[in-house]
Amino acid sequence: MMVLAGLWAFLLCACVLGHPKQTTSGGEDMRNCSVTPPYLPVTAVNTTGRLKDLRRQMEAHNLDAYIIPDTDAHMSEYIAKHDERRWWISGFSGSAGNAVVSKTKAALWTDSRYWIQAERQMDCNWELHKQIGTSPMAAWILAEIPAGGVIGFDPFLFSIDTWKSFEFHLHGSNRSLVAITDNLVDQIWGTERPSIPSQPIYYLQEKFTGSTWQDKVNGIRNQMRNHAKAPTAVLLSALDETAWLFNLRSNDIPYNPFFYSYTLLTNSSIRLFVNASRLSSETLQYLSANCTDLLCVQIEDYGRIRESIQKYAEGDVRIWIGTEYTTYGLYGVIPEEKLVEASYSPVMMAKAVKNKKEQDLLRDAHVRDAVAVIRYLVWLEKNVPQGTVDEFSGLEQVDKFRGEEEFSAGPSFETISASGLNAALAHYSPTKEIHRKLSRDEMYLVDSGGQYWDGTTDITRTVHWGIPSSFQKEAYTRVLMGNIDLCRLVFPSSTSGRVVEAFARRALWKVGLNYGHGTGHGIGNFLSVHEWPVGFQSNNIAMTRGMFTSIEPGYYQDGEFGIRLEDVALVVEAQTKYGGSYLAFEVVSLVPYSRNLINTSLLLPQQLEYLNQYYKTIQQKIGPELQRRNLEEEYQWLLRNTEPLTGGSSYTHLPASLTVLVAATLVSTLG
Repeated sequence: MMVLAGLWAFLLCACVLGHPKQTTSGGEDMRNCSVTPPYLPVTAVNTTGRLKDLRRQMEAHNLDAYIIPDTDAHMSEYIAKHDERRWWISGFSGSAGNAVVSKTKAALWTDSRYWIQAERQMDCNWELHKQIGTSPMAAWILAEIPAGGVIGFDPFLFSIDTWKSFEFHLHGSNRSLVAITDNLVDQIWGTERPSIPSQPIYYLQEKFTGSTWQDKVNGIRNQMRNHAKAPTAVLLSALDETAWLFNLRSNDIPYNPFFYSYTLLTNSSIRLFVNASRLSSETLQYLSANCTDLLCVQIEDYGRIRESIQKYAEGDVRIWIGTEYTTYGLYGVIPEEKLVEASYSPVMMAKAVKNKKEQDLLRDAHVRDAVAVIRYLVWLEKNVPQGTVDEFSGLEQVDKFRGEEEFSAGPSFETISASGLNAALAHYSPTKEIHRKLSRDEMYLVDSGGQYWDGTTDITRTVHWGIPSSFQKEAYTRVLMGNIDLCRLVFPSSTSGRVVEAFARRALWKVGLNYGHGTGHGIGNFLSVHEWPVGFQSNNIAMTRGMFTSIEPGYYQDGEFGIRLEDVALVVEAQTKYGGSYLAFEVVSLVPYSRNLINTSLLLPQQLEYLNQYYKTIQQKIGPELQRRNLEEEYQWLLRNTEPLTGGSSYTHLPASLTVLVAATLVSTLG
């Protein structure tokens, strides 16, 4: 799955209403706000009353502008409806975008995935700016807010870097950035605001965890003792950090089994900040089992985290934080000399590296997930030619098959089910109201995943039930070649993903093709489908044995089709001829690729050898599971689609024996 799947990208296929005009950032806007009455899409939300109420609140706080980010107090990728403030105030429901409201204007900034969606959802109260980042927002503030102006923000919705960036851009401008801890949108949202999630918080059975929470606490404390700056506490702000540390789960965040919480782990106490009413007697007993002075969990009120941190910071202490997920709301109450800063907390780093039991759990989850996906592909093969399947019914069916698997806990993200030209929209998802029929004459892309008690999955396959064009076959094959080249790579230990990411693009680059998204992301054990800090981006950490990452090259032909092939792989120790410390990938996603889309004449001998060995592995691991369940039709399909492929290219290419040398050279050059 690519980061991130947009909820309303389907609107790109809807009809355009109204008359276009120029936006403030170039391009045509389907709204026409210069006429009376204005021409607006029927999907536009009337925000006049909401903005009037917000400006009253701003006036009461002597503010000239108010910044409204699209996040929660934990910098979560997905947020609960309770935290969708930017959506409610603007009408724009896309998953990325920030807003600023002044006394007379309202503006929203988002990226190209959501420009059309924003135009269809926002009324004429709003300007659309087709840029992202704090720099263009700060430039707008400087242009619109006079000297002496005051700009308000909720410190719990600002990352440390966001706060520093705004401070930098406004420095010396005679404009002030002021933190308002009582969110102004919350003040006016009123009874319409969705309630705070309140489902029970439960603990995982021991068979689904890599180690006990007590062992995890002891491991983090060991890191504290060995740290050069001798921190006395670790503050955990990201929701998956606390969930992982205590082996606890709930359902506060869509597609993620998390719950609102913080943890302050000191060298002598464990303080869990959470709504205590959500903890059953069994969960409380679980947290107090074998309680000793150093391993007793104190339950404290979630809403008291700021004052508790402020009070703790009054002592002779040093607090270790991960700056990527700590908000300015907490950072700002800790004296600078008492901070121990790192990009990621020790819990985030420990969580990224799975132990042997966790690795086995994830492997098991992917076996069951492969059965569900294969059942879906067989179902499609039978039903699409009859004209009875559309993108949304397909989405429902693959989710249904996963839901029938043992230990299933729902999808891990919103399924991307895209046919034909819709697959060229990288973040497309259909709805019950707006979708396309699946056709044997078009390519179909399905990017989906599941949450299971033993692991999280994410896989993408692209298929064609008819006769693909030669260009479609070449593009598909080159995407597959990139997937193979990266999956079979051997590279030095501690190499950053960004250094080797180009191997996934090389076959596409050779003919002038490319893709515009990242190549992969980390994945958790019944946690986040996008688990940081693992992956191939510039801000990801170096690869280490025990990490799981997706590998997902693609290609998108605007207005025609899209291709993505995504597998999840485990980073393992490589066995090399001359030894040394090297790593490789073990692919744990076990679903065949589309045979009629592969041009074997383009494949190099080593790529063909890898592919046939992969198919042999699928037969060995998935075949018996299908037979055990008496899924004979699916088993025969598997055998047909994993038969050895023949052919292969003989043209000169980078020898496999030089792969390690190239990776090492890249490390020394870029690392």
